Amino acid sequence: MRLGVSGAVVGGAWCPGDVTVDDGTVTAVGLPPARGDVIAVPGLVDLLCHGYAGVDLASAAVEEVATLRTALARDGTTALCPSLLTDDPDRTVAALGRLDEARAHPDSAGHEPGSHLLGAHLEGPFLAPTRLGTHPPEHRRDPDPTLLARLLDAGRVDLVTLAPELPGAGALVDLLHARGIVVSAGHSDAGAAAAQAAVDRGVTVVTHVFNAMSGLDHRAPGLAAVALTRSEVVVTVIGDGHHVAPEMLRLVAAAAPGRWALVTDATAAAGMPDGPHRLAGVPVTLADGVVRNTSGGLAGAAGPLVRGVRTAVAAGVGLVEAVGAATSVPARVLGRPDLGRLVPGAAADVVLLDAGLAVSRVVVGGRTVGVE
Repeated sequence: MRLGVSGAVVGGAWCPGDVTVDDGTVTAVGLPPARGDVIAVPGLVDLLCHGYAGVDLASAAVEEVATLRTALARDGTTALCPSLLTDDPDRTVAALGRLDEARAHPDSAGHEPGSHLLGAHLEGPFLAPTRLGTHPPEHRRDPDPTLLARLLDAGRVDLVTLAPELPGAGALVDLLHARGIVVSAGHSDAGAAAAQAAVDRGVTVVTHVFNAMSGLDHRAPGLAAVALTRSEVVVTVIGDGHHVAPEMLRLVAAAAPGRWALVTDATAAAGMPDGPHRLAGVPVTLADGVVRNTSGGLAGAAGPLVRGVRTAVAAGVGLVEAVGAATSVPARVLGRPDLGRLVPGAAADVVLLDAGLAVSRVVVGGRTVGVE
């Protein structure tokens, strides 16, 4: 099946020409003639997604998770880490169990292809009390290996965000490494010394840089500065146009080429009408594309990952670099070379974008989303 595109982002470079897909696999790229102004990029991979299309992953039933997967796929996200906010441990355990069940029954909402449901991202509860954002303070915990082990035993987890400066956080990093789980620093007040020590110990990701963390000060560099200057760290950034200014987005791309990842931090309000919504039980309001908590602070985001690609390009980041930040880089974070790639032999998860970088067609596993 020829996709009818003018070119594609292939292996981190621009490749003019058409793309063919057969039997769920990309079979050829760069085929003449190039057609129209539609381009092909790998399926997008989101490391931080709390919900979408009215579905809150903290409380979603199995059927609702399937609905979310289909909605995300229609908007270009073909793989996600379902993310769980700081919550009562019993509710987190239950949510992880439901997510495992949803992975075992991916077609429970029908036969339309949907996003791949990867391991969960636990964003909390071991966060700095001064950098919680919308995370409920009553459920925040100091580092507790027993609690962490209980959460990890409840379901598949691929990524955990914690504040590395907290007493005892190092033991959690060691436990996560022993389980093969990626550790990210975030919601943190770490100074430079604590952040450097965390990277030395094995923290390899920073969650939504600049948001809910010690920032960039020329005399007191914090977590953000360390993240941008340590080559082994992947820096994630919310590219919705509200959480980070365009200049800071360009700074991230310039300081960390090939090691920054776009994330959405999407909530159940994403893709929904303006009005009241909930984020893991916390009341939030969506207005004019922005989600805020009752104090007026930002509370997650309301758009798909492809919006981050558009925002980055509009900020002056090159198309290939921006696409990589939403595809190959997050896949690399998870050690998943089968995701985020558009090369012959790769799985046919492909997104077609028009001249304005809006989604025009999505293929998951060789099947077009929206077509039975």
